[in-house]
Amino acid sequence: MLKCADMENQRAIDPQLQQADPTLRAVRPRTLQEFVGQEGIKKRLSIYIQAAKQRGEPLDHVLLLSPPGLGKTTLAHIIAQELGVEIKVSSGPAIERPGDLAAILTRLSPGDVFFIDEIHRLRRQVEEVLYPAMEDYKLDIVLGEGPHARSIRLELAPFTLVGATTREGLLTSPLRDRFEVTFRLDFYRPEELAEIIRRAGGRLGIEVTPEGAEELAARARGTPRIALRLLRRARDVAQVEGRAEVDRELATKTLAMLGIDEEGLDALDRKILSVIIDRFEGGPVGLETLAAALGEDRDTISEVYEPYLIARGFIRRTPQGRQATEKAYRHLGRTPTRLL
Repeated sequence: MLKCADMENQRAIDPQLQQADPTLRAVRPRTLQEFVGQEGIKKRLSIYIQAAKQRGEPLDHVLLLSPPGLGKTTLAHIIAQELGVEIKVSSGPAIERPGDLAAILTRLSPGDVFFIDEIHRLRRQVEEVLYPAMEDYKLDIVLGEGPHARSIRLELAPFTLVGATTREGLLTSPLRDRFEVTFRLDFYRPEELAEIIRRAGGRLGIEVTPEGAEELAARARGTPRIALRLLRRARDVAQVEGRAEVDRELATKTLAMLGIDEEGLDALDRKILSVIIDRFEGGPVGLETLAAALGEDRDTISEVYEPYLIARGFIRRTPQGRQATEKAYRHLGRTPTRLL
């Protein structure tokens, strides 16, 4: 139930998410056709959107799952664009009170998209208010206080909730079960990232040769966000050196400057591997212990770095903790001291 006085609270509209970096807006695809990769997701999503538009109904609520940087926010904006509706953007931590959520929901127009990033971080009392809004497009509020208080139920405009999370395991079952459509985004292939880089280069005003795009893509950790970050740094180098294009030689120079090796690992990636190998004899080592040894936040390790290291076969996750693989030893030029 919500207090009526809470209804005017607008803090939950996250200005940083609502107004993205102009550079990111310039290179972000606006339609499913422009979106590179995730072909299976695009095909299914296109069918669901067309069907919803033909029925004149809002799209079913959508849950997007993936490690950071794979395009969840971009897909949310594309959904709104393809539906021809507005999008309101917030995040789990920004919605502090039920009134924050009510302030957004009561201002949605029919068919609008409401995007909640990091939805796993919603507070429980906020999440409980969201349930009837998702199922019945209704909002319960309380008028008055004490023995004279009475509850009323407000009708909401039908809307589509798009939730994004990097931590599926932290979603409560009642919330997860209310999403009719769930998509799990995969890491991108190098050729897909190379295409993203070439397209973005044109929008950023710098030509990227196929070889230059391939070099950047090969070290972008399968992640478009990182690929675009590398492109912007290569553009900086090209501008300072008076170069008109990003070729393989300039891309390699940029990557060396950034300390990114041929496997796409940066300094912290290599530090994670070296700590597991040198201080914990290759593991297994628990996440809390590893985070303390590195002086890093555990969520940063588990959400940002670990998925790629696991996907590339450098570490494995066991019931006892994280363990370095033989590939990790070889990459760091070490000899395993015991059988892995």
